[in-house]
This record gives sequence, structure tokens and C-alpha cells, in this order.
Amino acid sequence: MAASSASTTPLLQDLLQLLPLHWLAAPPRLAPDLQAELAPGGIHGTSPVPWWASGLYQDRLRRQLLQLRQSPQGPLIGALVQNLAAGLRAEPWTTPPLLVPIPSWKKRANPLPGLLVRSLAWQLRWRPAQLLKRSRPVLGQHHLGRDLRWANQAGAFNAVPSPERPGNTRTPVLLIDDILTTGATACAAATALGEQGWLVVGMACLGRTPPKGRDLRSPSRSGDGPG
Repeated sequence: MAASSASTTPLLQDLLQLLPLHWLAAPPRLAPDLQAELAPGGIHGTSPVPWWASGLYQDRLRRQLLQLRQSPQGPLIGALVQNLAAGLRAEPWTTPPLLVPIPSWKKRANPLPGLLVRSLAWQLRWRPAQLLKRSRPVLGQHHLGRDLRWANQAGAFNAVPSPERPGNTRTPVLLIDDILTTGATACAAATALGEQGWLVVGMACLGRTPPKGRDLRSPSRSGDGPG
């Protein structure tokens, strides 16, 4: 895999300020039952966009992520994404994608996408970039069905001007969020970026909501979700 060496030094300087030093020396150990839920290399699927996840959003991982939303812990996020980072590193990237978090419209934003970006940037030496902003508020999606989720997120993002995309080059970007369910949010964000010339190669997340009756933790690491 190609590496991004030009910005390694400033990137590491930034991340050293964001991550506790003890995490760099000794990553925290996950509880055995939580570690057992995380497949080696993470899990991977192709619908509705190519996606990579640490594990399925269920059982112990679901409970852990809900706790982390209320009490964020950067080192624990870093431990959760080690398998995910290994899976992303194994992909045949021509150019490492920029890591682009999906922003929240709430004043008290979900902290997990930002922490996930920081951890992946540190582990992969890939560059983070703030390329999206919300164009309007949306409804909370927890109790919305598939069709309402897609209507709720349609047109909800704008791409922001950035020097990261030189000329007419379609710079690859990887969207980052904590949970992937139907894919409505990811697709709306990808549409906004695509309209401005960015090449969205997929999405990485901490948890993938499993479709009913299917287990995505197959040896091939592939599987399509409910979106």
C-alpha cells in the first residue's frame, strides 16, 4: 500500500497532542467478551457503499459504543479500531484516502466520529480532513424506518472548499462515522462530496448494524447490510 510521507511529521505532532502518551506505549486491553466480537481485520461489505467496520453493532460492542458516546475515551477507541485499521491497511489503495468525519448538526455533537478519525490517522498514518458541513438540521433517526431515514438525510450536507483537492484530480476520501445502519447518512454525504469532485471510496465505522437473519462475520469478511 502506498504511504503518505509528506505530511507524516506534522500529522504525528498533531496526534501526539490529541492522544494520551500511555496509549502510544501500551494500548489498553479490551474485555475478553468484547474482543471476541471483533473479527480479525474487521468486517467488510459493499452495500449501499463499500464499508469497513470494527464489528457488528450488537451485544457487548453496542453497549460499549453507547457508553463511549456519553463518556468518550480516546485510548479505548484506539483499541477498538486496531482490527479495523489492519483491514483497511490490507486494501490495495493506489492513494491512501483522506479520513473525513460525518458532522453532526447538534450543538452537543457525537464525539465518536472525531475520535475514530484521530485513532485511524495515528494507526494508518493517513490524513484527516474536514470536508463536510451540515446544510440543515435533521430528525433523530433512531426510530425512523428506512424510507424516512433516506428522506431525512437527502440534501443534508454541503462540501466545504479545501486545498486538499488540487486541480481536477479526484482525491479519494473515506467517510468516517460511528454506526452504519441503512446507509442514508453515508450516501447523502457521499453525494455532496461527489458533486464537488471528490472520489468517495466508502465508509469506515465502529459498528455495522446487522441485517436480520444474517451474520456478517464470515471468513470472507464480506456482506451487505440492510441499507
